[in-house]
Amino acid sequence: MPSIILRKCVQFPKQLYYRRCHSRKFLNENKCIDVPLNSQPLKFSFGSLAKLADGSCTARLGDTSVSVTAVSKAKNSVASFVPLLVDYKQKASAAGRIPTNHLRREIGATEQEILTSRVIDRSVRPLFPKGFGFETQLSCNLLAVDGIYDPDIVSINAASAALALSDIPWNGPIGAVRVGLIDGKVIINPTRKELSQSRLNLVVAAAGLDQVVMLEASARNILQQDFIEALKEGLNEIQIIVKSINDLQKEFGKPKRLLGNILEPSAEIMESTRLLLKVKIEEILTNYSLNKVSRGIEIDAVQQETIEKLKENYPDCDPTLLYESVNIVVKDIFRNLIMETRKRCDGRGLQDLRDISCAVNLYKPLHGSALFQRGQTQVFCTVSFDSLESAYRADSISVLTGAIEEKKFLLHYEFPPFATNEIGRFGSFGRREIGHGALAEKSLRPVVPSDFPFTIRLTSEVFESNGSSSMASVCGGSLALMDAGVSISAPVAGIAMGLISVPNSKRPYEIGDYRILTDILGLEDYLGDMDFKIAGSEKSISAVQLDVKVPGVPLQVIKDATGQGIEGKDKILNIMSEVISEPRKKKDNWPISEKLEIPMHKLSQLIGIGGSNIKKIRAKTGCELTHIEEGVFNMFSPNSEAKIEAHEIIEKLLIEEEAVKLEPRNIYNAKIVEIRDNGVMVTLHPSMRPTLLHNKQLSQRRIQHPSALNLSVGQDILVKYLGRDPANGQIIISHKDLYSTSSSSTHNLFNKKS
Repeated sequence: MPSIILRKCVQFPKQLYYRRCHSRKFLNENKCIDVPLNSQPLKFSFGSLAKLADGSCTARLGDTSVSVTAVSKAKNSVASFVPLLVDYKQKASAAGRIPTNHLRREIGATEQEILTSRVIDRSVRPLFPKGFGFETQLSCNLLAVDGIYDPDIVSINAASAALALSDIPWNGPIGAVRVGLIDGKVIINPTRKELSQSRLNLVVAAAGLDQVVMLEASARNILQQDFIEALKEGLNEIQIIVKSINDLQKEFGKPKRLLGNILEPSAEIMESTRLLLKVKIEEILTNYSLNKVSRGIEIDAVQQETIEKLKENYPDCDPTLLYESVNIVVKDIFRNLIMETRKRCDGRGLQDLRDISCAVNLYKPLHGSALFQRGQTQVFCTVSFDSLESAYRADSISVLTGAIEEKKFLLHYEFPPFATNEIGRFGSFGRREIGHGALAEKSLRPVVPSDFPFTIRLTSEVFESNGSSSMASVCGGSLALMDAGVSISAPVAGIAMGLISVPNSKRPYEIGDYRILTDILGLEDYLGDMDFKIAGSEKSISAVQLDVKVPGVPLQVIKDATGQGIEGKDKILNIMSEVISEPRKKKDNWPISEKLEIPMHKLSQLIGIGGSNIKKIRAKTGCELTHIEEGVFNMFSPNSEAKIEAHEIIEKLLIEEEAVKLEPRNIYNAKIVEIRDNGVMVTLHPSMRPTLLHNKQLSQRRIQHPSALNLSVGQDILVKYLGRDPANGQIIISHKDLYSTSSSSTHNLFNKKS
């Protein structure tokens, strides 16, 4: 039976076409919708794949398709966080490729997969309802990638549709678009080619009524007004996606399961808790001499004392509810103090920075180093230079899905357990470390010169942490780069903005009154509503990241936070400039990069069999030889001593054959050292490399293998020297030419002194 297509046209800002497709027997009813955006239509299909999952949807942009399934356990548990796991998986088969590892299958998670998983998680997490405790997993499978549109945007929209169609409680839907900026013109969902020309790469996710839930951006130093204008355009397109998924949910979505009886403290318990805590917690939060550790110790002591009293007063109450009531009251007191007094727990005003101190050039052997301290957040950054061969090269599938093909600037972020006075394993890194490092790298990449002669590795190790360690890494990294002598176009700093808000009394899911906090503490991040990170040079933006804990923030809050953040960032740049304001000149400990021109006929002497000489030079001296073009190598030397030693080895390799002078048309006695299918390897002199005597040059008649002439290893054979190949410098010799011409002299180089 051929497919039957029914179309129904629904009118809203743009036309949305529904296509209901009754496919063949092996598929159930397949339903499709097209969402016509300004650029390329976004297409959703569902009903035929992964039908046992609670929710499933496939989204397609261009020819890039991602299938997302949502599965949630039936039992709701008491959890202090949303038990959500997001796994994004890109597969070589989606691009018609085969993995290049030894098993020829996908192994582990790549950095690109982890970053995409985080973006999806941060987009959908804020909209799960209060009391949600169903363990939930979103599985995002890349079905096809066209190399034109990146799958992260497709994945976010597919995840939103899958959750909307499922019975899982969720206050969505959301929509997502990528926004570019080319020649002052805003581009929605730009192609990879357009993105390479764009000054902005902004991913924005939002719910209805322009409530922003997630931002992720890198930029080539754009101004605030350009960023806000691009965000506005993106929100306009998102509302079309949200409207379409809403209509989809109303017509085809499953009824949402009930959360059940959410265990909440009674009004009586809450009032008792408030009476026991209010005075003591306010005293602690207004004691501005306390720091992170001492404040935490005092709050913990008061909380524990209160819980013990509540247990005496309410012996039949579940202890979990008593702990919950204490946490709720402490959070309310903390937030109310900021809303009412406009003062924070460390005595700062809403727009004040913590005390900042900087130092550079801490250790002479390092190419560059810096220590950046902001309050109780301390970051140690180092810069290392290496050869261009040390650049990071992404696998082909990651490149097709948005990763940078080759990175000559790397930033690695480390968060050891002692940074928060904890005990744990060293050397391991998870999604958080990868995400923070990627954000700091994006912040600094626009100012790093693309033609720098070395690969740059910037490491950022957090020694102390009390909020915004990733933005401290940006500041410390900028200082370390200037200390190393990297000619960055401008210093860069970063800052984290927070939000304390009060819900709208008429619309609880919207924000009423609010306070924006500059340079937030860890406690303000934990008890607040927003973590908005902004990085850039003076008066401009190079990277943005927004995470929220409310169902969305309006555009006005983003505007206010952006302006306030840029002011704070520029103050930090002024403080940094007092230590170092521009890149210093080249240091004495810089590595050395130079070009070597090798005569064509000596290339084989330099390289050695299977590159053995190149490997020997690297092992002995640490110098890297990279072939650039015919006869030209780039030599990277970690220091001047290594350079001198490498030159000595190279000179010895190149003059080794000079003692043996071969005259064209002369006949020499050679020794067979190896039998091959295509000929025999012979040596004309003990100091010379073996040379191939091809089957074509062995005999005037055609032979398939040297065994046809009864040749063996160790046997002597006369050959005529015909010169060197002008293209590759290889020696050309022949045995069959002896039969066509004669010569009066035969030379045996084995009997001569080397």
